[in-house]
Amino acid sequence: MPPDHQKYVQWNGERFIRWAGKIGSSTECAVHAILSSYKVEQQGYKSCLGLLKLADKYSAQRLENACKRALAFTPRPSLKNIQAILASGQDKLPTEPEPTSSSQYGFTRGADYYDRGKKKC
Repeated sequence: MPPDHQKYVQWNGERFIRWAGKIGSSTECAVHAILSSYKVEQQGYKSCLGLLKLADKYSAQRLENACKRALAFTPRPSLKNIQAILASGQDKLPTEPEPTSSSQYGFTRGADYYDRGKKKC
């Protein structure tokens, strides 16, 4: 194996998940989503590395906030989604409160009924 490729032999999904767990739970969930979006786990390593290196460019807290915001929009965020959130500064904006049910009839079902309010990672 070429010397340039030997450093990648030590990479595995668990290593990226542990690294992301040190940043925060939303980052860990984003890494899980990236790894599971590929048929072969090794294909997602470069995206995971790029995601985790964003903490060096921005900060760990901003990366965590960006991952949390991306996970609010989609259960499978990509590296580009999170990069766009960080580049535009959306991670610094306050989170919008969930709309409350303003129905006067009381039989309108909300997100709680369909269990969409709870994130599963």
